[in-house]
Amino acid sequence: MTTRPEGDQDMPLVAHLTELRTRLLRCVLAVLLIFIALIPFAQEIYTLVSAPLRAYLPEGATMIATGVASPFLTPFKLTAWVALFLSVPVILHQAWGFIAPGLYRQEKRIALPLLASSIALFYIGMSFVYFLVFPLMFHFFASVTPEGVAMMTDINEYLDFVLTLFFAFGVAFEIPVATFLIVWIGLVDVEALKRSRPYVIVGCFVVGMILTPPDVFSQTLLAVPMWLLFEVGILFGAMVRRDAGETGDGTALAGRGHDDQPPRA
Repeated sequence: MTTRPEGDQDMPLVAHLTELRTRLLRCVLAVLLIFIALIPFAQEIYTLVSAPLRAYLPEGATMIATGVASPFLTPFKLTAWVALFLSVPVILHQAWGFIAPGLYRQEKRIALPLLASSIALFYIGMSFVYFLVFPLMFHFFASVTPEGVAMMTDINEYLDFVLTLFFAFGVAFEIPVATFLIVWIGLVDVEALKRSRPYVIVGCFVVGMILTPPDVFSQTLLAVPMWLLFEVGILFGAMVRRDAGETGDGTALAGRGHDDQPPRA
């Protein structure tokens, strides 16, 4: 007997596409509304984001704008990105609303905490880089500035630099969720992940080299937390697999047969 997800209903392809379009429009609208609300504070937002660098500029030095329109456009560019980052809960909520009808009850019980954890970890990653990594990094850069060189950073280059790190750390802090998922659905077992630890450590430094600016300092500050978060993911994955084995319940994804797929259409 084929098991259907709770609340699952047959829907034509056109209905799926219509729902997808509606949810995408809601995401765009959320970003737009937050952006419009933040526009009056664009200058203050840039001042806040640039504070970690300005705190370590030499006495009398300031940030500069080499582009004619940079003083006007750069804060607006930052505000748009801030609006996108603040809209992440809405975007993930819309994604959840689209896929939830095709999930089994056991999957929903796991998916909701994972969704909340993903949002929290993304913001924790951004907070980590702002409050810990930036002060250490900019203090180091300021201390190694050659004599006779004025440290005066362009505001647009600084924005590109910090946005890269915000995104890199935000995504990197999702590693526990990704590790948990691959263990939960049975793609890889915990012991295999433990055996692959040396390769994961090397991979973390490679990813750090790709995602961060070309300096060993920032690469290490990204790679080490990635490795530690991988260990956290293994820990929680092992706990879930052990609980599933003790209860004999398992998860719907790991134990599905070919006839138990939950198509929405």
